[in-house]
Amino acid sequence: MTAPRVRKHWGWGFEDEELPRAEIEQAAAGFSAHIGFGTSEIEDPKPLDEIELRAPRVNAPAELAHLADSSTHARVFHSHGAAYRDVVRAFRGEITNPTDVVLRPQTEADIAAIFKWCSAEGVAAIPFGGGTSVVGGVEPSVGSQFAGVATLDLSAFNRLEQVDEISGAARIGGGATGPQLEQALSAHGLTLRCYPQSFQFSTLGGWVVTRAGGHFATAETHIDDLLESARAVTPVGVWGSRRLPGSGAGPSPDRMLLGSEGTLGVVTSAWVRVRPKPGSRAQTSVQFSSFRIAAEAVREIVQARLRPANLRLLDPSEAALTGAGDGQSAVLVVGFEAESRDVSGELDQALAICSVHGGKWERVSSGGREGASGAWREAFLRAPYLRDTFVRMGVLSETFETAVTWDKFPDLLDSVTDAVESALKDVCGGGRVSCRFTHVYPDGPAPYFTVLAPADRGSEVAQWDAIKRAAGDALIAAGGTITHHHAVGRDHRPWYDQQRPEVFARAFSAAKAAVDPAGILNPGVLIGP
Repeated sequence: MTAPRVRKHWGWGFEDEELPRAEIEQAAAGFSAHIGFGTSEIEDPKPLDEIELRAPRVNAPAELAHLADSSTHARVFHSHGAAYRDVVRAFRGEITNPTDVVLRPQTEADIAAIFKWCSAEGVAAIPFGGGTSVVGGVEPSVGSQFAGVATLDLSAFNRLEQVDEISGAARIGGGATGPQLEQALSAHGLTLRCYPQSFQFSTLGGWVVTRAGGHFATAETHIDDLLESARAVTPVGVWGSRRLPGSGAGPSPDRMLLGSEGTLGVVTSAWVRVRPKPGSRAQTSVQFSSFRIAAEAVREIVQARLRPANLRLLDPSEAALTGAGDGQSAVLVVGFEAESRDVSGELDQALAICSVHGGKWERVSSGGREGASGAWREAFLRAPYLRDTFVRMGVLSETFETAVTWDKFPDLLDSVTDAVESALKDVCGGGRVSCRFTHVYPDGPAPYFTVLAPADRGSEVAQWDAIKRAAGDALIAAGGTITHHHAVGRDHRPWYDQQRPEVFARAFSAAKAAVDPAGILNPGVLIGP
């Protein structure tokens, strides 16, 4: 029997994917030359066996002992997410808020038993899917009012449970990762077509509770659009909804679970809308003289009710960083796809709009991903791995994103860029911030910002926290949201508290109290503790 692969305790990927040190040094030298800072003198992560964790404050009772794992790897890995600040702290072995015990439930009855124990003993319970949160959503930072923390690893809930080919839907376990669910659906000739950047490790349940953004840049942009019904276990019982294509019967139970971030219950399975794999594609990349002019073309495309599957706009700096451009032009990656119909005419309509705004392109691809489109995609998938190298070579590398209406976008772009550049100068002595559109709506875009800067080794978290404060304040002041698809977690709480209506906060608090009377579920996320 082949031993299961082990995830890295500090960064992205599996332990067996780690490159030889010489290759990492070579890559670091290349990256440093490309971005203008950083060094090939890389640091090494603190070995797992040298990380000192406080002793567990609580132990699972006898009836749950068979589900418990208190090994060093389990506790370290389940005590952080995948944000830059998480990676840096784990890289240095700084696990200041370790979970006390990892529990791996196999059934809904196991989850109910765990919640019963946690509620009775005052133990916080943190649901954990793939550990890919970039906003502190799985960190066991819950305050001193709890006796301890138990993290629920939901990887056992990973099966394709049922397929309804007549309706075009499938019921899938909430712990299924992107590759697991796509492989299972592929056997039926189907696909969910939801590809967040965290696709390799993130889970369906995680997508639901964080309202994750997926593959499509327009139309069905979020898991919200693909969810038919969901089932969750709460401390007071099962929360399940009826399968329906739509309903006007009061507030939707599913809508309340969407974005709940583990504060109301654990999603054990969900019915999602699936489709045959696309068989027709047409795509290309278009160069524009400026990001703002390209943004106008993008606005006209979506307001003409065209629905490209891909409509990613990169500013010149972002295009150069990813290898999709030369740094002089903004690049729009645009593509259409369908099960069987010819989509070339739809691409022609989009390109006609681009042409009016001075857009230039060389050729259209109807098959694989070529040119700037292929370069961008490879950079997109490589980014989490690349960030590990940036940490080792002394480069601060992080992102933040938002959404805003078209009328406010120009001012938001200016004010946020100015605020972050000013913070970079003050905190890091310089750096760069670039922008792209990840998703686009008729009434506004979702700008996504990338920050790169020289890091002060040992002070990276403080540096990023200062930059993040400047970015968050500027986003809220400019009328944007603090997050479009990264969720709230603990890191976004200060700005989320400003963004949400206070009356809604009280209503949500009351709902949480009804399903989680002891307040054990993911304390500090969205509300409380």
